Amino acid sequence: MRVSRLTSLAVAGLLLAAACNSATPVPPLPPATVVNAVLTPVQRGKYIVETSGCNDCHTPWKMGANNQPEADMTRYLSGHPEGMKLNKPPKLEGAWMAATTGSFTAWTGPWGISYTANLTPDQNTGIGIWTEDMFIRAIREGKHMGTSREILPPMPWAVYKNWTDDDIKAVFAYLKSIPAIRNQVPDPTPPPDVAKMK
Repeated sequence: MRVSRLTSLAVAGLLLAAACNSATPVPPLPPATVVNAVLTPVQRGKYIVETSGCNDCHTPWKMGANNQPEADMTRYLSGHPEGMKLNKPPKLEGAWMAATTGSFTAWTGPWGISYTANLTPDQNTGIGIWTEDMFIRAIREGKHMGTSREILPPMPWAVYKNWTDDDIKAVFAYLKSIPAIRNQVPDPTPPPDVAKMK
């Protein structure tokens, strides 16, 4: 019985090899299209920003066609709108950990209320005075301006800290190249129990 199985496998293998050798040759694949992989730091930064969800929070959202939310590109990466009046955040109960405004620029959770930063190069309200080193430290260490308060949720700096130095420098170069928008984002609001202790 064992010999017949081995013989059957051997015969099947020989038939397959013969079929492959006698079949009409397959034409070679066309050469791969060579994509210019050499990007400037600004181009590389634009690619990273546009594929890493930066607009999801740092560009205010508005209601678009067919009642679908969309990023308001007139306020590209300018953070939480300074003139937006917020009512008291909802009470989070049970499995609810966080909530956000319709603009996706203010978030509430156990950390209090965080507001997405203005990433444009405005000198007074954005990252205009930031240095490349400050930006790298902010991403690597999760500290605003690389040294001060913690960067709060939902900013996924703990994921972005895994970017290479060249990636972070490229993102910074791109952010410095976009139009500056004056927009003063509020400071974070601590949770009520922390606010009472101050």
